[in-house]
Amino acid sequence: MSLLRPRFVEPARLSRHLGAYLAWEALVTERCNRIHRRRVPRAVFALASRLGDGVGWYVLALMVLAVHGGVAVEPMLVMLFSGGVGVLVYLTIKRRTGRLRPLHRNVRIEVSVAPLDQYSFPSGHTLHATNFGIQLLAFEPSLAPLIVPFALLVASSRMVLGLHYLSDVLVGAAIGGVIASLSLSLL
Repeated sequence: MSLLRPRFVEPARLSRHLGAYLAWEALVTERCNRIHRRRVPRAVFALASRLGDGVGWYVLALMVLAVHGGVAVEPMLVMLFSGGVGVLVYLTIKRRTGRLRPLHRNVRIEVSVAPLDQYSFPSGHTLHATNFGIQLLAFEPSLAPLIVPFALLVASSRMVLGLHYLSDVLVGAAIGGVIASLSLSLL
């Protein structure tokens, strides 16, 4: 009988576990940000972040269009539409949660790239990297050696540059995966 009843978790215990996780996550973010102190990695991650603003994905989509012509128009339009959906989703969540970025909470975080807004949850860059990456790979798998490292660099750049926590990146990737799956089901 006791197996059928949901187990009640005491709020204090839940709060303690959440607090421990958030402390661990802050430490992970700070350690990832240490990579930022070296000039070459900082430049690489800053470039990945800048290209992840959209330019990198637009170039890849244009490459697909150039190679495949008319058959690629519909998938690339769906991808573009899904990008707009992604913006609406992450902006809505960011405004509702209001989680401040690591640079606003930890004086040891070094930042060389200005954030697009003050909130961190979820990572829009990671959402788009996952969404666009999955859709481009579904249409043109031969681009995997270019798309996968680029998407991973964009996602990891968010923590290295001190702009996001691990959970921001993971949730952004999960949302991007859902949006990509729904988008691909339209084709």
